[in-house]
Amino acid sequence: MAVVELKIINQSNNPLPEYATAEAAGMDLRAFLEAPVTLAPMERQLIPTGLFMELPQGFEAQIRPRSGLAIKQGITCLNTPGTIDSDYRGEIKIILINLSTEPQIIQPGDRIAQMVIQKVEKATLTVVPVLSGTERSEGGFGSTGKK
Repeated sequence: MAVVELKIINQSNNPLPEYATAEAAGMDLRAFLEAPVTLAPMERQLIPTGLFMELPQGFEAQIRPRSGLAIKQGITCLNTPGTIDSDYRGEIKIILINLSTEPQIIQPGDRIAQMVIQKVEKATLTVVPVLSGTERSEGGFGSTGKK
């Protein structure tokens, strides 16, 4: 597993993001709040983390939901995975939505999302008159059936 250096500023009172286990792919991000935030059913809010970072060129940070928060409270991230580009220097903020039928409370310091660092490849687009054929071809949206 490759290690990438991230330069980070932590303006929150939370610890730096960290991997929960040695083989975890994502680092937990925490809510930087002055007071608890209540999310009504189907309500979405932008939750600050107090974190600012500098990613190396050629990398992105993907923001993903935490599975425990999703199954236990019905809270997930919108725009998932959210991409933080290497040229962004603003605060990392998380778009949360409450998909449950009950109001849910986000406490200061709660782990609200995870961040995965990924290498990014750039593509060159070539316009062609036709694409090569495959067994699947244009089949999509369940075309391979249930097995």
